[in-house]
Amino acid sequence: MDNESNVTYITLGGHVEIYKYRYLYFLMTFLVYILIICCNFIVMYIIWSHQNLHEPMYIFIAALLMNSSLLSTAIYPKLLIDFLSDRQVISYSACLFQFYIYYSVGGSEFLLLAAMSYDRYVSICKPLQYPTVMTKTTVSLLLFFTWLVPACHIAIPTILSADTKLCDFTVKAIFCNNAVYKLHCVRSKVITIYGVFTLLDLAILPVLFIIFTYTKILIISYRSGREVRKKAAETCLPHMLVLISFSCLTAYDVSIARVQSDFPNTVRLIMMVQ
Repeated sequence: MDNESNVTYITLGGHVEIYKYRYLYFLMTFLVYILIICCNFIVMYIIWSHQNLHEPMYIFIAALLMNSSLLSTAIYPKLLIDFLSDRQVISYSACLFQFYIYYSVGGSEFLLLAAMSYDRYVSICKPLQYPTVMTKTTVSLLLFFTWLVPACHIAIPTILSADTKLCDFTVKAIFCNNAVYKLHCVRSKVITIYGVFTLLDLAILPVLFIIFTYTKILIISYRSGREVRKKAAETCLPHMLVLISFSCLTAYDVSIARVQSDFPNTVRLIMMVQ
């Protein structure tokens, strides 16, 4: 706590031997960040500049890449500063802002993947209706709500956390995730119950919807010819791999990161970097 400026600072205690490997961490993180930003913007530019790529599938891909860039920018620059700093601290207000961006963008990832699965379902299972169903208006509305709904959801626990008294000022993380709840003097039942509702609304229901649509796609593909099965495999397999990976890491974040555990700091660091 900084009494002079009345600003609360949080220590990020999830780093591993930062004083020994600070320059290695900095170089690796900087290269990864530049690679993420450059690759994402190159692909987004290609999609934007080629008229034949202005289709729902590619628009949703561009939205995912935009999310990736936003999330990386919310985390990586602060990491780079911390690697070269003597103290790894962040103001509580900035911590909550990082928390807000992290989970609102993360929630929109699930909703975007659900929108993509619906697009693939209509394309493969109802190809004749595709032009009338997946119109520009439909795609615009889907994009709007995939960003608006998580932003509204995550705003509530963020605001509630801002008014909660803190009894601890060290979080076992390298950025502000839901481990910040451990800093509260009293675990809020409202935040806990609302967190379950948010998890259901932003993650579990979209995943169940994706599983349903992909089951329908697999059934139709199995009954159809070789070309339909090939198209389904080419467009759906990468989507499923992303969903499985993202779901596993989200499961770690919402279950392991919030409970007291004896995980070594190295394991925590690796999982958070993922």
